[in-house]
Amino acid sequence: MTGTDTHDTDTTEPSGYAAARLRLLTEDARPGPHRRTALADLTDAWLAALFTAAGPEPRGVSLVAVGGYGRGELSPRSDLDLLLLHDGGDSEAVAALADRLWYPVWDLGLALDHSVRTSAEARRTAADDLKVQLGLLDARHLAGDLGLTTALRTTVLADWRNLAPRRLPELRDLCAGRAARQGELRYLLEPDLKEARGGLRDATALRAVAASWLADAPREGLADARRHLLDVRDALHLATGRATDRLALQEQDQVAARLGLLDADALLRQVYEAAGVITYASDVTWREVGRVLRSRAARPTLRTLLGGRRTTERTPLAEGVVEQDGEAVLARTARPERDPVLPLRAAAAAAQAGLPLSRHAVRHLAATAPPLPAPWPAEAREQLVTLLGSGPPAVDVWEALDAEGLVSRLLPDWERVRCRPQRNAVHVWTVDRHLVETAVRASALTRRVHRPDLLLVAALLHDIGKGWPGDHAVAGEVIAKDMAARLGFDGPDVAVVSTLVRHHLLLVETATRRDLDDPATVRAVADAVGSPGTLELLHALTEADALATGPAAWSAWRASLVTELVHRVAAVLAGDPPADPEEAAPTTEQERLAVEAAATGGPVLALRTRPEPPSAAEGAGPEPLGVELLVAVPDQPGVLPAVAGVLALHRLTVRTAGLRTVGLPDGVDGSVLLLDWRVAAEYGSLPQAARLRADLVRALDGGLRVAGRLAERDAAHPRRPGRTAPPPRVTVAPAASRHATVIEVRAQDAPGLLYRIGRALEDAGVRVRSAHVSTLGANAVDAFYVTLADGGPLPGDEARAVAGSLEEALRR
Repeated sequence: MTGTDTHDTDTTEPSGYAAARLRLLTEDARPGPHRRTALADLTDAWLAALFTAAGPEPRGVSLVAVGGYGRGELSPRSDLDLLLLHDGGDSEAVAALADRLWYPVWDLGLALDHSVRTSAEARRTAADDLKVQLGLLDARHLAGDLGLTTALRTTVLADWRNLAPRRLPELRDLCAGRAARQGELRYLLEPDLKEARGGLRDATALRAVAASWLADAPREGLADARRHLLDVRDALHLATGRATDRLALQEQDQVAARLGLLDADALLRQVYEAAGVITYASDVTWREVGRVLRSRAARPTLRTLLGGRRTTERTPLAEGVVEQDGEAVLARTARPERDPVLPLRAAAAAAQAGLPLSRHAVRHLAATAPPLPAPWPAEAREQLVTLLGSGPPAVDVWEALDAEGLVSRLLPDWERVRCRPQRNAVHVWTVDRHLVETAVRASALTRRVHRPDLLLVAALLHDIGKGWPGDHAVAGEVIAKDMAARLGFDGPDVAVVSTLVRHHLLLVETATRRDLDDPATVRAVADAVGSPGTLELLHALTEADALATGPAAWSAWRASLVTELVHRVAAVLAGDPPADPEEAAPTTEQERLAVEAAATGGPVLALRTRPEPPSAAEGAGPEPLGVELLVAVPDQPGVLPAVAGVLALHRLTVRTAGLRTVGLPDGVDGSVLLLDWRVAAEYGSLPQAARLRADLVRALDGGLRVAGRLAERDAAHPRRPGRTAPPPRVTVAPAASRHATVIEVRAQDAPGLLYRIGRALEDAGVRVRSAHVSTLGANAVDAFYVTLADGGPLPGDEARAVAGSLEEALRR
């Protein structure tokens, strides 16, 4: 269907145009350029008919499409950007014509961005407003005086080219400011297709740069990338019925279906790939603009004044690689067709020097350099390690290689993780960028390990299994073993790299979800790691991985837990058996609190601030982020939910929770339950210990309705509607401890969650020996060591029944 194929409908009338437009937008065809062109043609014909409806076309007046409509990029809910251009003649006639044009558009409910100006007024407005000038660069004649429109286009383009040295830096700053506000399209789970960096506005900016004749954007793939984003926006408009550019999570499956894609992940991957093309083209283009402007601003040398040619200094960086005009380029003597290591050598030299790698150099290398043999020669492996160890400059260099297909050629399995989205709000990057970011973070930790090369390669490969089905750590172990051998590492080194990839989550998951005082915990980690050298590397990889994931994945608290676990595992690997917590005597303070609780018959509390050590990569001073809360209570049912509920009412976040029965000195009757918890205030200051104790006494004797108070608080501050959280999941961890049964809980974090868990476990008739609470973004990842009343682990069937009842309680 085209814009003129109206099925005998008179599209000069609003009703006829509306009917034809509706048919066009509801036909079965997928969104694409044909539909945008047809919609633009249909709208052109209707507006031209409105222009001439009152009689002969007036002279000295024309109707002009500008902006996106001027480019013919008319999405289903796009604004109509129109300029009524006139020569300053009969103002009443122009105003009447404007009414005949604008009101029918408004009557149909179409969004309209309109203006009425003379050519001189349009030029003055463009000179004052960069966005207006950008819109006029795409001016397209619709009706009326063609000569008037043509004259405006000519003068606007001339103005743009004459003023390019001043206006292009302004445009660059505009793009940078928008990127800072909106983020990068290729990494966002809910991206703005137009405003985010690498989106449609950046593609339009590249057209403007090309129109200036000052510099040009790389054209390969750019038109296709723009078309892909426009297709997605069209499908988004059709799916939502709204003029929106934000690809929200709840609409991605519908949009994918309209585009004939498998699922939302396939949609996001296509969006990310398109955004990557536009982002890379923008980086190259703005770099070229800067080079040209610097060259123009440079004072001419005497040789230039005398008619000689200006020479550009070339500084050697590595064999076959030199620096020129702020970029790493190939030397004139370089022979990439005979040097398969040159791509890696050039990349490493550029990153080490903190320079971008010239696009022309990368393209030449991609076209002429032969593939590396397998296994790689030692120099190639060393150059890869040098590139990865260069820190932040490695990111831009790696992306330059990736844009021209060199990364996938060097590492064939990379293609499976390239632009792959991560459906977890904790992650701020796609899988491929996360791997590079992890290597960047690991580069700051290389002085802590004896084999920095193995650390950097393991960092680059640790999530490589996410491109395959199943557990990514298990799949990644196999892939990493093959890739490390391809890179030329020997057998023992290959084994270390594959072990690091297989267990890259082991330390942080164990430290935050297991009882470090349980000998079985430490022994299991020691058996998995195998050697002190691998443990050292795994410790650094764990920190680099978490820091590269996002702010919610790492903290001083997690760092301290992981460090404590590493120290205990190192002792076991050195031959020292782990201490049995059942044989550990209480500290003097714990014994004092226990005696006082037994004597008073009520809870005794102590709050003690303990600064948390920063991670090595952060290098900051101690942070008083939490306090240690010691509670001694005469042994009785309901202690865990009572304490958890009181802390929730006081808006205290529980980070770890340990519970144990303390033996009393001779002559003191009864038994006391000791709770050693680490807590932090959600906001504000910590409450006084006396207030906590008073509320705890009331909670234990039934005077404080914890459940009711929490429900009242939730009702007073209802949650805003948003994405529906996945249901909670409760499982039993097999063989995690000899002394207790470990029940793991995955749920949406919420105030009072620990209270609800404690209440459900109390109702199930089990005792909680310790709890390990961790929050990743909006997800609670908790583990509870539970026993029977006599202190032994639960039988298998009973453990599964308890887990089932807990999951049902949380679902309710």
